[in-house]
Amino acid sequence: MNIKEVSEKYNISTDALRYYERIGVIPPVNRDKNGYRDFTEKDLNWVYFAKVLRQAGVTIERLVDYTELSKQGGKTLETRKTILADQLNDINISIQEFEEARDYLKYKLDSFDTHMLEYEKEKLGIENEQYENLQD
Repeated sequence: MNIKEVSEKYNISTDALRYYERIGVIPPVNRDKNGYRDFTEKDLNWVYFAKVLRQAGVTIERLVDYTELSKQGGKTLETRKTILADQLNDINISIQEFEEARDYLKYKLDSFDTHMLEYEKEKLGIENEQYENLQD
């Protein structure tokens, strides 16, 4: 698969793919007889892995570290597992924070008319016909 096809498949720019290869986020990709990148299934797995970890908030530097560790084989399994576990923990914390924010925003929206109009009247001195209509 060529770089354009990979770019379209994973929604990653060709520039980003070249950059990932150049700095070591993904291992070097073999070239065809014309010098164009020819992505194998293993290369595609690395691209997908990098995409998912970037979406999960893993830094480029951490991805390079992970790739380097993977080249060292089995002796780095625990270190790589720790990297992934730490990121999963960070994601779970973020999810919890987003859920709390979502719940608060939902509460604010559910009670917006009554509370906002009351707040405006009491705290800001803004008289509002809608507030009077809500009280009736």
